[in-house]
Amino acid sequence: MAVQHFTPEGMPHPVPYHHVAVGTGTTHVHVSGQIARRADGTPVAPGDLAGQVAQALRNTSLGLAGAGASFGDVLRLTFYVTRWSPEKIGDLMAGVEAVADEIGLPLPMPPASLIGVEYLFEPDVLVEVEATALLG
Repeated sequence: MAVQHFTPEGMPHPVPYHHVAVGTGTTHVHVSGQIARRADGTPVAPGDLAGQVAQALRNTSLGLAGAGASFGDVLRLTFYVTRWSPEKIGDLMAGVEAVADEIGLPLPMPPASLIGVEYLFEPDVLVEVEATALLG
């Protein structure tokens, strides 16, 4: 496997992701920001952060698979969430947990960042997910 995830002793626990990923492969895979849209562009789960996280991760999984990768190859995930506040973490994690088994997303997740933004490109978009993976 080209990617190893771990959390060194002394780093904060518990968190829903590993703090470190080490990649030894040569093929980089970058999945652009994925949102809660079906293939035909139809919005999924308007107003529902958990539902949008789940669909955005499904779309991320499709992007990875298209490149011959999976979440096991992911070095890093980035979540952009509109109008972020700490009270939203439960909904975000509910979306992650709802699809983790379905899409092969290991828990804890690969290293991840959550970035609060005021607005994404469409008013109904609550979350966008990017992935960087490495293949051997």
